[in-house]
Amino acid sequence: MLIKNAKVLIGKAFVEADVQFGETITAVGKIDGAADLDGSGCYVIPGLVDIHTHGAVGEDFSDGKPAGLQPLADYYAAHGVTSYLATTMTLKEETLTPAMHAIRDFRPVTGAKCAGVHLEGPFLSYAKRGAQAAENLHKPDAALFHRLNEASGGQVKLVTVACEEEGALPFIREVSQACTVSLGHTTADYDTAMAGFAAGASHATHLYNGMPSFLHRAPGVIGAAFDSEASVELICDGLHIHPAAIRATYQLFGDKLNLISDSLRCAGMPDGDYELGGQPIVVKNHKATLLDGTLAGSSISLLDAVRNVVRFGLPLAEAVYAASAAPALAVGLKAGVIQAGRAADLLVLDGGLNLKAVYVDGKAQDCCP
Repeated sequence: MLIKNAKVLIGKAFVEADVQFGETITAVGKIDGAADLDGSGCYVIPGLVDIHTHGAVGEDFSDGKPAGLQPLADYYAAHGVTSYLATTMTLKEETLTPAMHAIRDFRPVTGAKCAGVHLEGPFLSYAKRGAQAAENLHKPDAALFHRLNEASGGQVKLVTVACEEEGALPFIREVSQACTVSLGHTTADYDTAMAGFAAGASHATHLYNGMPSFLHRAPGVIGAAFDSEASVELICDGLHIHPAAIRATYQLFGDKLNLISDSLRCAGMPDGDYELGGQPIVVKNHKATLLDGTLAGSSISLLDAVRNVVRFGLPLAEAVYAASAAPALAVGLKAGVIQAGRAADLLVLDGGLNLKAVYVDGKAQDCCP
């Protein structure tokens, strides 16, 4: 396959180039030969990498339903995500274990690649649990983590923990040898968060949400993440974070900024009643909340997040980097870049950022405009 005359994202800059690929990218530059796809007026970007997504199209990774995983893989690819971490909720071990087994055994026929698991809990703070069910919270427990990781086939790439909880620092020191540890759903102040990062955490889950505010005398997890050069996630649906805060966070964190969807099973679905981690949620005007009004995750795709932050003022190249290479680096994945020898996970966008083509390992996928 040869795409010619496109604006290709190389690193964090667009260059006029051609891209040739099979299962992997074989060449980038000026390439002789007839084009299979004329990319004039289009962007070619790496496939997006969503490291925090619970589900979509009525399905949720925590359900442990093997039949629900293929529709999810197809949904992600259709919306520009070529790799994702299957993200689970705060649930009991007896519920999480079959979910790990289902993810472990899943082999997609089409669609995006499951690159691993994000355990968002159950090692979280009661006070900052957000939309996580209180009765399922668990003190940080490395033995439980290892059991769940083994059940997943060793696929856990990211785990969120509240670093102020009893046993959290020994947990972080041990578990950070196995995967990326993220601070989130936490009441930690600056000093406690710094201790968590010093112990081995290197990431912060959905910055601003589920943690103390960033105040000039109490910078909290956000200030500690900056001082520790941690990577940070942002939910950019226009509901969780004000556009001005997104612009400021981009200036603060630069290459460490990761865009996420934090999508729930309601993504790609109409407004209505849904379920999240054993709790009812209501979606109205694309806003998902618990019955008490607590804001839950989102109903957007990661490509929606890219479009949103561009509309909010971030350069397109920076927005794409934050949704591809940056999250891949944060959790140790070889994804999110356009380079000879790497997997041909590619998107073609027109000038209006509409999706024109999706390739996963060089294979064309159905896509949504």
